Amino acid sequence: MDVRWIHGSPSAKHDADPEIQVYRYDERTVILRQNKSVNYEAPFLYLLLGEQRAVLIDTGATASADFFPLRRVVDELLGGLPLLVLHTHAHGDHVAADGQFVDRPDTELVPADRESAWRWFGFGSDPDRVATVDLGGRVLECLATPGHHEAAVTFYDPATGFLLTGDTVYRGRLYVDDWPAFTRTVDRLIAFTDTRPVTHVLGCHIEMTTTPGVDYPIRTTYQPDEPPLQMTVDHLHRIRAAISEIGDRPGRHAYPDFVICR
Repeated sequence: MDVRWIHGSPSAKHDADPEIQVYRYDERTVILRQNKSVNYEAPFLYLLLGEQRAVLIDTGATASADFFPLRRVVDELLGGLPLLVLHTHAHGDHVAADGQFVDRPDTELVPADRESAWRWFGFGSDPDRVATVDLGGRVLECLATPGHHEAAVTFYDPATGFLLTGDTVYRGRLYVDDWPAFTRTVDRLIAFTDTRPVTHVLGCHIEMTTTPGVDYPIRTTYQPDEPPLQMTVDHLHRIRAAISEIGDRPGRHAYPDFVICR
Protein backbone atom coordinates (compact mmCIF):
# COMPACT_ATOMS: atom_id res chain seq x y z
CA MET A 1 0.00 0.00 0.00
CA ASP A 2 1.89 3.00 -1.32
CA VAL A 3 0.13 6.14 -0.09
CA ARG A 4 1.25 9.37 1.52
CA TRP A 5 -1.27 10.18 4.22
CA ILE A 6 -2.06 13.76 5.11
CA HIS A 7 -0.52 14.42 8.49
CA GLY A 8 -1.50 17.91 9.57
CA SER A 9 0.33 21.17 9.15
CA PRO A 10 2.62 23.42 11.21
CA SER A 11 -0.23 25.93 10.95
CA ALA A 12 -3.69 24.41 11.11
CA LYS A 13 -5.17 27.74 10.06
CA HIS A 14 -3.29 27.58 6.76
CA ASP A 15 -3.60 23.83 6.12
CA ALA A 16 -4.69 23.41 2.50
CA ASP A 17 -5.37 19.66 2.80
CA PRO A 18 -8.99 18.44 2.88
CA GLU A 19 -10.73 17.67 6.16
CA ILE A 20 -10.91 14.03 5.04
CA GLN A 21 -8.40 12.25 2.85
CA VAL A 22 -9.96 9.68 0.53
CA TYR A 23 -7.80 6.77 -0.61
CA ARG A 24 -9.32 4.21 -2.95
CA TYR A 25 -7.52 0.94 -2.32
CA ASP A 26 -9.67 -0.60 -5.04
CA GLU A 27 -13.07 0.17 -6.60
CA ARG A 28 -14.94 -1.28 -3.58
CA THR A 29 -12.56 -0.40 -0.74
CA VAL A 30 -11.97 3.11 0.57
CA ILE A 31 -9.77 4.26 3.46
CA LEU A 32 -10.55 7.67 4.93
CA ARG A 33 -8.30 9.68 7.21
CA GLN A 34 -9.38 12.66 9.25
CA ASN A 35 -6.99 15.59 8.96
CA LYS A 36 -4.92 16.22 12.11
CA SER A 37 -5.62 19.92 11.66
CA VAL A 38 -9.28 19.12 12.34
CA ASN A 39 -8.57 16.77 15.26
CA TYR A 40 -5.23 15.56 16.55
CA GLU A 41 -6.50 11.97 16.80
CA ALA A 42 -6.64 11.80 12.97
CA PRO A 43 -8.41 8.42 12.95
CA PHE A 44 -8.66 6.17 9.92
CA LEU A 45 -12.14 5.04 8.85
CA TYR A 46 -12.96 2.20 6.48
CA LEU A 47 -15.72 2.13 3.85
CA LEU A 48 -16.30 -1.30 2.28
CA LEU A 49 -18.77 -1.67 -0.57
CA GLY A 50 -20.64 -4.85 -1.42
CA GLU A 51 -23.20 -5.56 -4.11
CA GLN A 52 -26.21 -4.89 -1.86
CA ARG A 53 -24.95 -2.47 0.80
CA ALA A 54 -21.83 -0.84 2.20
CA VAL A 55 -20.39 -0.64 5.69
CA LEU A 56 -18.67 2.36 7.26
CA ILE A 57 -16.44 1.30 10.14
CA ASP A 58 -16.15 4.17 12.66
CA THR A 59 -17.20 7.80 12.20
CA GLY A 60 -14.22 9.80 13.41
CA ALA A 61 -13.40 12.34 16.08
CA THR A 62 -15.48 15.40 15.15
CA ALA A 63 -19.26 15.68 15.30
CA SER A 64 -19.89 18.81 13.24
CA ALA A 65 -20.42 18.36 9.51
CA ASP A 66 -19.20 21.94 9.06
CA PHE A 67 -15.70 20.93 10.17
CA PHE A 68 -15.83 17.24 9.30
CA PRO A 69 -18.21 16.55 6.37
CA LEU A 70 -18.16 12.78 6.68
CA ARG A 71 -21.70 12.12 5.51
CA ARG A 72 -21.21 14.19 2.36
CA VAL A 73 -17.97 12.39 1.51
CA VAL A 74 -19.50 8.97 2.16
CA ASP A 75 -22.60 9.80 0.12
CA GLU A 76 -20.39 10.71 -2.83
CA LEU A 77 -18.66 7.33 -2.61
CA LEU A 78 -21.66 5.05 -2.14
CA GLY A 79 -23.36 5.22 -5.52
CA GLY A 80 -26.78 4.90 -3.90
CA LEU A 81 -26.05 1.79 -1.84
CA PRO A 82 -27.74 1.37 1.56
CA LEU A 83 -25.31 1.95 4.43
CA LEU A 84 -24.48 0.05 7.61
CA VAL A 85 -22.47 1.95 10.25
CA LEU A 86 -20.41 -0.17 12.67
CA HIS A 87 -17.54 0.61 15.04
CA THR A 88 -14.25 -0.81 16.24
CA HIS A 89 -15.10 0.41 19.77
CA ALA A 90 -16.92 3.17 21.63
CA HIS A 91 -14.23 5.77 22.37
CA GLY A 92 -15.18 9.29 21.35
CA ASP A 93 -12.71 9.63 18.48
CA HIS A 94 -14.42 6.70 16.73
CA VAL A 95 -18.09 7.62 17.20
CA ALA A 96 -18.23 11.43 17.18
CA ALA A 97 -19.90 11.81 13.78
CA ASP A 98 -22.55 9.12 14.34
CA GLY A 99 -25.11 11.90 14.50
CA GLN A 100 -24.50 12.75 10.84
CA PHE A 101 -26.05 9.39 9.90
CA VAL A 102 -28.97 9.18 12.32
CA ASP A 103 -31.52 10.55 9.83
CA ARG A 104 -29.84 9.25 6.66
CA PRO A 105 -32.24 7.17 4.53
CA ASP A 106 -31.45 3.48 3.97
CA THR A 107 -29.01 3.51 6.87
CA GLU A 108 -28.60 1.20 9.86
CA LEU A 109 -26.49 2.71 12.64
CA VAL A 110 -25.43 0.23 15.31
CA PRO A 111 -24.43 1.99 18.56
CA ALA A 112 -20.88 1.29 19.68
CA ASP A 113 -21.49 0.56 23.36
CA ARG A 114 -20.88 -3.03 24.43
CA GLU A 115 -24.49 -3.95 25.16
CA SER A 116 -25.79 -2.68 21.82
CA ALA A 117 -22.90 -3.73 19.58
CA TRP A 118 -22.34 -7.14 21.09
CA ARG A 119 -26.06 -7.93 21.00
CA TRP A 120 -26.12 -7.00 17.30
CA PHE A 121 -23.11 -9.23 16.52
CA GLY A 122 -24.35 -12.01 18.80
CA PHE A 123 -21.34 -11.76 21.10
CA GLY A 124 -23.49 -11.26 24.18
CA SER A 125 -24.46 -14.92 24.23
CA ASP A 126 -21.23 -16.21 22.68
CA PRO A 127 -18.22 -13.86 22.85
CA ASP A 128 -16.03 -16.45 21.09
CA ARG A 129 -18.15 -16.71 17.96
CA VAL A 130 -17.03 -15.41 14.59
CA ALA A 131 -19.92 -13.22 13.42
CA THR A 132 -20.48 -12.44 9.75
CA VAL A 133 -21.71 -9.30 7.99
CA ASP A 134 -22.95 -9.93 4.46
CA LEU A 135 -22.70 -6.91 2.17
CA GLY A 136 -23.73 -8.89 -0.90
CA GLY A 137 -20.88 -10.72 -2.60
CA ARG A 138 -18.62 -9.63 0.26
CA VAL A 139 -18.85 -11.20 3.72
CA LEU A 140 -16.86 -9.80 6.65
CA GLU A 141 -15.83 -11.90 9.65
CA CYS A 142 -16.07 -10.14 13.00
CA LEU A 143 -14.51 -10.97 16.36
CA ALA A 144 -15.05 -9.61 19.85
CA THR A 145 -11.58 -8.39 20.87
CA PRO A 146 -11.73 -6.63 24.27
CA GLY A 147 -8.69 -5.40 26.13
CA HIS A 148 -8.25 -1.86 24.88
CA HIS A 149 -12.00 -1.33 25.29
CA GLU A 150 -14.68 -3.68 26.56
CA ALA A 151 -16.72 -3.38 23.34
CA ALA A 152 -13.83 -3.71 20.85
CA VAL A 153 -14.49 -5.54 17.58
CA THR A 154 -12.00 -6.62 14.91
CA PHE A 155 -13.10 -7.04 11.29
CA TYR A 156 -11.59 -9.35 8.67
CA ASP A 157 -12.34 -8.73 4.99
CA PRO A 158 -11.52 -11.77 2.82
CA ALA A 159 -11.93 -9.67 -0.34
CA THR A 160 -8.82 -7.62 0.45
CA GLY A 161 -7.19 -9.65 3.22
CA PHE A 162 -7.49 -6.64 5.55
CA LEU A 163 -7.59 -7.26 9.29
CA LEU A 164 -9.09 -4.09 10.78
CA THR A 165 -7.98 -3.92 14.41
CA GLY A 166 -9.16 -0.51 15.60
CA ASP A 167 -7.11 0.65 18.57
CA THR A 168 -6.17 -2.89 19.61
CA VAL A 169 -3.22 -3.06 17.21
CA TYR A 170 -1.72 -0.09 15.37
CA ARG A 171 1.52 1.87 15.07
CA GLY A 172 1.17 3.83 18.26
CA ARG A 173 0.31 3.72 21.94
CA LEU A 174 -1.63 0.57 22.73
CA TYR A 175 -3.59 1.58 25.81
CA VAL A 176 -4.65 -1.55 27.68
CA ASP A 177 -7.67 -1.29 29.95
CA ASP A 178 -7.89 -5.02 30.75
CA TRP A 179 -4.54 -6.86 30.62
CA PRO A 180 -5.85 -10.46 30.74
CA ALA A 181 -8.48 -9.65 28.10
CA PHE A 182 -5.88 -7.96 25.90
CA THR A 183 -3.63 -11.01 26.17
CA ARG A 184 -6.47 -13.32 25.20
CA THR A 185 -7.37 -11.05 22.29
CA VAL A 186 -3.85 -11.05 20.86
CA ASP A 187 -3.71 -14.84 21.21
CA ARG A 188 -7.06 -15.11 19.43
CA LEU A 189 -5.99 -12.82 16.59
CA ILE A 190 -2.84 -14.88 16.07
CA ALA A 191 -4.86 -18.10 15.96
CA PHE A 192 -7.42 -16.50 13.63
CA THR A 193 -4.77 -15.28 11.18
CA ASP A 194 -3.12 -18.71 11.14
CA THR A 195 -6.06 -19.90 9.02
CA ARG A 196 -6.70 -16.84 6.83
CA PRO A 197 -4.59 -14.91 4.32
CA VAL A 198 -3.90 -11.42 5.70
CA THR A 199 -2.43 -8.78 3.41
CA HIS A 200 -2.42 -5.90 5.91
CA VAL A 201 -3.17 -5.38 9.59
CA LEU A 202 -4.75 -1.93 9.71
CA GLY A 203 -5.50 0.03 12.87
CA CYS A 204 -7.12 3.43 13.31
CA HIS A 205 -4.17 5.73 14.06
CA ILE A 206 -0.51 6.42 13.40
CA GLU A 207 1.31 7.78 16.46
CA MET A 208 4.85 6.49 15.93
CA THR A 209 7.68 8.27 14.15
CA THR A 210 10.01 6.48 11.73
CA THR A 211 12.57 6.32 14.56
CA PRO A 212 12.08 2.91 16.21
CA GLY A 213 10.42 3.16 19.61
CA VAL A 214 9.75 6.91 19.40
CA ASP A 215 6.16 8.17 19.27
CA TYR A 216 4.79 11.64 18.71
CA PRO A 217 3.59 13.43 21.86
CA ILE A 218 -0.10 13.22 22.68
CA ARG A 219 -2.16 15.95 20.97
CA THR A 220 0.41 16.42 18.21
CA THR A 221 -1.27 18.04 15.19
CA TYR A 222 1.64 17.78 12.73
CA GLN A 223 3.36 14.47 12.05
CA PRO A 224 5.61 14.83 8.99
CA ASP A 225 7.70 11.76 9.83
CA GLU A 226 5.14 8.95 9.96
CA PRO A 227 5.71 5.26 9.25
CA PRO A 228 3.18 3.40 7.07
CA LEU A 229 -0.32 2.67 8.36
CA GLN A 230 -0.14 -1.00 7.43
CA MET A 231 1.30 -3.65 9.71
CA THR A 232 1.65 -7.42 9.31
CA VAL A 233 0.72 -10.61 11.13
CA ASP A 234 4.30 -10.66 12.36
CA HIS A 235 3.48 -7.55 14.40
CA LEU A 236 0.84 -9.56 16.25
CA HIS A 237 3.55 -11.99 17.26
CA ARG A 238 5.81 -9.11 18.32
CA ILE A 239 3.03 -7.72 20.51
CA ARG A 240 2.50 -11.16 22.03
CA ALA A 241 6.22 -11.42 22.80
CA ALA A 242 6.08 -7.97 24.39
CA ILE A 243 3.15 -9.06 26.56
CA SER A 244 5.20 -11.97 27.88
CA GLU A 245 8.21 -9.72 28.46
CA ILE A 246 6.17 -7.07 30.30
CA GLY A 247 4.42 -9.57 32.54
CA ASP A 248 2.84 -7.88 35.54
CA ARG A 249 4.83 -4.64 35.25
CA PRO A 250 2.61 -1.57 34.84
CA GLY A 251 3.78 1.50 32.95
CA ARG A 252 4.85 2.53 29.49
CA HIS A 253 6.80 -0.02 27.46
CA ALA A 254 8.26 1.13 24.14
CA TYR A 255 9.03 -1.22 21.25
CA PRO A 256 10.15 -0.36 17.70
CA ASP A 257 6.67 -0.22 16.14
CA PHE A 258 4.37 0.34 19.12
CA VAL A 259 4.20 1.40 22.76
CA ILE A 260 2.23 -0.69 25.22
CA CYS A 261 0.68 1.33 28.06
CA ARG A 262 -0.88 -0.56 30.97
